Amino acid sequence: MSRVFLAVLLALPAFAADKAAALDAFIARYHELGLFNGSALVAEQGKPILRKGYGEANMEWHIANAPDTRFRLGSITKQFTATLVMQMVEKGQIDLNAPIARYLPDYPKKVGDRVTIHQLLNHTSGIPGYTELPSFGEPRGRQSPEEFLKIFSGLDLLFEPGAKYSYSNSGFFLLGVILEKVAGKPYEQLLRERIFEPLGMKQSGYDSTRPILEKRASGYDATLDGYVNTSYLDMGEPYAAGSLYSSVDDLLLWDQALYGERVLSAASKEKMFTPGLSNYGYAFVIHKGAVTTIEHGGGINGFNTAITRDIEPRRLYVLLNNTGGAPLVEMVNGLRAILDGKEAKMPKMPAAPALYKTWQTGGIKAVMEQWKQMKDGSTYDASPGEFTRLAGALLGKGKTGDALALAREAASMAPKSAGVAMFLGNAETAAGNKVEALQAYAKAIELSDTPRAFPLLTHEIHELSKN
Repeated sequence: MSRVFLAVLLALPAFAADKAAALDAFIARYHELGLFNGSALVAEQGKPILRKGYGEANMEWHIANAPDTRFRLGSITKQFTATLVMQMVEKGQIDLNAPIARYLPDYPKKVGDRVTIHQLLNHTSGIPGYTELPSFGEPRGRQSPEEFLKIFSGLDLLFEPGAKYSYSNSGFFLLGVILEKVAGKPYEQLLRERIFEPLGMKQSGYDSTRPILEKRASGYDATLDGYVNTSYLDMGEPYAAGSLYSSVDDLLLWDQALYGERVLSAASKEKMFTPGLSNYGYAFVIHKGAVTTIEHGGGINGFNTAITRDIEPRRLYVLLNNTGGAPLVEMVNGLRAILDGKEAKMPKMPAAPALYKTWQTGGIKAVMEQWKQMKDGSTYDASPGEFTRLAGALLGKGKTGDALALAREAASMAPKSAGVAMFLGNAETAAGNKVEALQAYAKAIELSDTPRAFPLLTHEIHELSKN
């Protein structure tokens, strides 16, 4: 063995340790700023470089997050639903080009005869998402999946099936019902028998509040007054669109299985990972370039999550957060930069908490002055999103005038943001400014790059027009 080769070999563990330390320090900074509270895993070639918890899984008992902590996944659930569908396609039990009505003959014909399984999988069905309906979140009592379908099954399509992309939780809810009809087994049982048990994913399953679940993370919402327990959600509502829990360790097992053919054939994976409209495949977003990236995020009460796979270098990034709203895309970009030997963009301090303290002592005029100083400096994240975050908090406290002033300022800073326009509409409505609210909602529709929010926006316009 040459001396040069031996020196390189001896240097490899130190290099890996340096990368692990840099990754850890990067995530720790997000945690210090209150921007991330959860568990993280970064792996290369199937081997973890970093697997660690940050902050607490339970803030009331001060139980730390760890690599085997179970988090609600939100929409990462969809890739498991899509896998079950593709397994049945392989067996000839489901036809991707068949309409919904073939498997659910009682589904309303005006939609059931026109929308295909393929269109449900890649969000081109045109079916309105039930999470964007004005009635979503109202207490319903426990309902079977078939009963829950009635919430959206009679609605008109947003567009001709296949013509546009519009993310729809309704589509994956429907796929869950179809899976149960075809297999004659509950969705939860199918997951366990066909994916989790074969892959040894013992820290994953269908979430429910009743069973005792070891190492379950509690969900929290980050407010400007501190963390609060998130609102209750019956997990029968997200169902096949967002009901699962898992750990970063189990999602590494999942990632590795997708490189082989233990759960799906090469042909099925090719279909799943083929980008359609808006680069969406079957429950994955695919970005092709020098490096092909396959990813998906999730968000559900008190949690947000991300799984990102860089295929050619065979890297995996998993971030599971139990305080909601973490900037996971930015975090993944920073982690990737570190692995590439580049300088990661470090997070800035969020402006909203500091501005909120200023508002408490000095009022809205002092907030505006401090905001100008923040924009001119490099310490704070002074983006319009931080302004609307503060405005939302004030609106929730009934401080409508101050919230409206902030919302209008945010709209002037981000004139092409549909989200900011929608928030402005909410603030104008709360202030009783009907004309201004209608204008803001109409602008939000104009600016939207997807019809996803149209049902909610048109509802608000209709309600304002009645008065």
